[in-house]
Amino acid sequence: MKKFSAIVILVLGVVLMATAAFAEEAAPDAGKFAFFGTVAAASAIGIGIAALGTGIGMGLGIGRAVEGIARNPEASGKIMTTMIVGLALIESLAIYTLVVVLILLYAKPFGV
Repeated sequence: MKKFSAIVILVLGVVLMATAAFAEEAAPDAGKFAFFGTVAAASAIGIGIAALGTGIGMGLGIGRAVEGIARNPEASGKIMTTMIVGLALIESLAIYTLVVVLILLYAKPFGV
């Protein structure tokens, strides 16, 4: 298994270096468009990961809260309050990611 992993890493390294070796020189304005294309792709990936993570976190939190209420119905008020606060904190992570994505897409913080 170690030999196979070493061979795979070696082949990937050679392939990645070959693309840089055979790359063409970019047109004068191509750098600007490449930068914004990269930012757009990174923004889409970032917001997708944030939505996936917050969705999983919210689902697990709500599931555990429902289990807790089912086991102890008298504590439902405290459990619901804690769950709502937790869900708000989880959702804030997705909102922070959205803010960063919007800054990268529209504010041009790198001056390009």
